[in-house]
Amino acid sequence: MANGGPNMGDMFKKMMDMQKKMTEAQDELAEKTVTAEAGGGMVKVTANGNQTITAIEIEPEAVDPDDIELLEDLVIAGVNKALEEASNMAQQEMKNSMGGMLPPGMDLSQLGM
Repeated sequence: MANGGPNMGDMFKKMMDMQKKMTEAQDELAEKTVTAEAGGGMVKVTANGNQTITAIEIEPEAVDPDDIELLEDLVIAGVNKALEEASNMAQQEMKNSMGGMLPPGMDLSQLGM
C-alpha cells in the first residue's frame, strides 16, 4: 500500500497460518491424555486434551453396595479433577504452539482457551 499501511495479503496469510496451527494443535490435544485419581487411587479418570473423558477405572473395593454415595462422590471428584487437568494441559499446549503468533501480552483465555 502506498500509505505504508498493513499489507492485507500478508495479514490474510498470517491469519490462515494461525488457523492451521490452531487446528493442528487441537488435533494433537485429542491424542494427549491426563489421568486423575480420587479416593487414593480407588477411582482413576482419564481425559484427553479436548476435555473428553476417555476412561474410568474403579477398584473393586470402592464398590460398596451399602455406600453407593461414596462411589458417586469419588467418580465426580475424579471427573472434575481430570477435566481441570486436561484444561490446564490444553491451555499450555495452545500457548506453546501459538505463542509466537500472538501479539505481545495477548492472553489465550481471551479466545476462550
